[in-house]
Amino acid sequence: MNAEQLYAKLLAKLREIKQVDSFELVGLAMGGAWIAERLAKDLNLPHYGVINVAFHRDDYAEKGMTALRTASTMTTHLPFDVNGAKVILIDDVLLTGRTVRAALNELFDFGRPAQVELMVLADRGNRELPVCANFVGEALHVPEYQILVLEKNVAGKFSFVLEERE
Repeated sequence: MNAEQLYAKLLAKLREIKQVDSFELVGLAMGGAWIAERLAKDLNLPHYGVINVAFHRDDYAEKGMTALRTASTMTTHLPFDVNGAKVILIDDVLLTGRTVRAALNELFDFGRPAQVELMVLADRGNRELPVCANFVGEALHVPEYQILVLEKNVAGKFSFVLEERE
């Protein structure tokens, strides 16, 4: 599972779409925001948005201070009018669908987009909510006891690391 190859696949798809349609990129903090930032640069887009889902998570009561720390490091920033926009929501890994649900809640706090599509580097399956990505780098099987974590090095290149669940 080479994250750089998956990124290149998603970039190629967006280049195709850009030829016929306009869209706004919005990355979910943290990994999705890294991807959106790099895509915006590689596509010569004027901006990209970031969504922090910390306060819309359905496990906020369980996460508590962890969610607050995440919220303070990267806030939601949407440098475009959400109303009527075609939004491509970007995340690094899709698993249960709960983070995407939280991101949609946050996005709709800022307006009503015309369309929202989901793009992910990796789809792990195991959905708890009816969420499906429109664009997927690759569907991956990762044991439930492991977490797939996107990392970014100083040169901005992506890689995946497998970590054990706590």
